[in-house]
Amino acid sequence: MPVHGLCTPRFAGVRAEFERNLAERGEVGASVHLTVDGETVVDLWGGLADPVRGRRWTDYTFTHIWTATQGATALCAHLLAVRGQLDLLAPVSRYWPEFGKGGKDSVLVGQLLDHQAGLPGLRELLPHGAFYDWELMTEHLAAAEPLWTPGARHGFHAFTFGFLIGELVRRITGGSLAQFFERELAGPLDLDFWLTLPPDLDEAAAPMVPQPELSELIPTMHLTAITDPDSPAGRVLLNNGGYLAPGEADSRAARAAVLGGTGGLTNARGLSLLYRPLAVGGSVDGLRLLDRAAVARAGAVSSAGSLDAVTLVPSRYSLGFSKACDNRHLPPADREGVLWSEQAFGACGMGGAVGFADPGARMSFGYVMNRQGPGLGVNERGQALIDAAYRGLGYHRVNGGIWFR
Repeated sequence: MPVHGLCTPRFAGVRAEFERNLAERGEVGASVHLTVDGETVVDLWGGLADPVRGRRWTDYTFTHIWTATQGATALCAHLLAVRGQLDLLAPVSRYWPEFGKGGKDSVLVGQLLDHQAGLPGLRELLPHGAFYDWELMTEHLAAAEPLWTPGARHGFHAFTFGFLIGELVRRITGGSLAQFFERELAGPLDLDFWLTLPPDLDEAAAPMVPQPELSELIPTMHLTAITDPDSPAGRVLLNNGGYLAPGEADSRAARAAVLGGTGGLTNARGLSLLYRPLAVGGSVDGLRLLDRAAVARAGAVSSAGSLDAVTLVPSRYSLGFSKACDNRHLPPADREGVLWSEQAFGACGMGGAVGFADPGARMSFGYVMNRQGPGLGVNERGQALIDAAYRGLGYHRVNGGIWFR
């Protein structure tokens, strides 16, 4: 498949790896976008958006990005914080009084953002389609007892993150998370990025290529869930109202819902341009989102130091974003970590989508694809593009680890 778009000579290596993804690594359709100093230096796309119909990927093709959505949701919280409407050190119950039930009265807003709250899943069996009922999910989360003592450990809140942060946004602003995101971020930044997809855009979306079985996609987490359904992994994978059923995430019901943890739809340009202001100090083109102190706070490690209670592999988080984590020492099926620089922060989607800002490199990056690969981190296709971007910037790394200047 031919590759289309823009690539400046300095980043020819990104184009070469993108072409290799399509030719050698099983890529079906994808896009990659990169800015440096606020300027676009890579904007490439290629392959098939819908291999069944033979529809090609174009410059405006978008698809489901799973948990790479969380960067957009986290940024909404940071916007409210910098405006003085949300205190990240305050108890969640200050804004959402019902949340104080179940021994959660001392859980802090920051612990929702950095995955320490102990609410990645629920004990009560969720009915089919539960994720499409906002009131149901937020009532369950408000009443729930945490699966571990909040603050004692961290574990990826893949599905619940959007409801937890989104309800704070709703309580503060009076509107939905999707409405706030559109008004304050997607609109002003001119992003093709939706937390709720209008029905007239359904046909334009690239459906996910049939994904691997969960036993292949996230093997250790899946095995733990099967052998110990009461574990955090079990609560996440086995109690999601059918959301992980093949094709469900591409359904009209899923696209119409507000799923700030896992339901975003965009392309590489949308992801990269979302992070563009954060890469250059918090403002771009006269639009200020955050000040430099807020950008630093968003990117500082907040939870780490032990195995992730949900994914059962090492992970590191800042307040709402993933940080670099080298998991190459693990068995092949669990190796996918996050290998960028220590100053970078962003979010990865199950199967490979990724977006991040690197303020030290003054770079923003986005990669989106329709064929999922293994893991919850960056797999070989995305990592090859990230590596080429850092090489173009003159960065180095030791023994294949994180990048440094």
